[in-house]
Amino acid sequence: MAEPRGSQPAFRGSVFRLDIEEWEGHPSYEVVHHPGAAAILPITPDDDVILVKQFRPAIRQALTEIPAGLLDVDGEDALTCASRELFEETGFRHRSIEFLGGYYSSAGFTDEYVHLFWARTDPEPDSAAEPGIEVSRVPLDRMVAAARAGRVRDAKTALALLLADARPRLQ
Repeated sequence: MAEPRGSQPAFRGSVFRLDIEEWEGHPSYEVVHHPGAAAILPITPDDDVILVKQFRPAIRQALTEIPAGLLDVDGEDALTCASRELFEETGFRHRSIEFLGGYYSSAGFTDEYVHLFWARTDPEPDSAAEPGIEVSRVPLDRMVAAARAGRVRDAKTALALLLADARPRLQ
């Protein structure tokens, strides 16, 4: 893996850090180092997708998306994180879970990598949703059509829907 010629810390927060990096033959870069995340496309036995709606300060509005969270628990792998986030955010547990794929969210300035999973859930939640989260159920086929039409504004949600649709149905 390539490494910068030099690096100076510019900011360190609770989630990410910003470094000014020097690369041979390139101008200096501002690089956001991020722990990464895991996201999960939960599908009920009735083929409904479980979605969460929550306020996102960066875009100044609520966004409907699949459950997701940071890889910020020591020793926790992406699959465990996705499973944990599913339960914490929605109250649902998975019956089966599989890796779908992953992506770099914006490789021009950050190393954030998002791991995508999909899961079959129990028919009903075991507990209440996390405070501040509104849970909804939408037929999978309707959500896939919305993603294909460009009506799903959250990248991880759109990509997970399209990847899942291209595979045999998870049992």
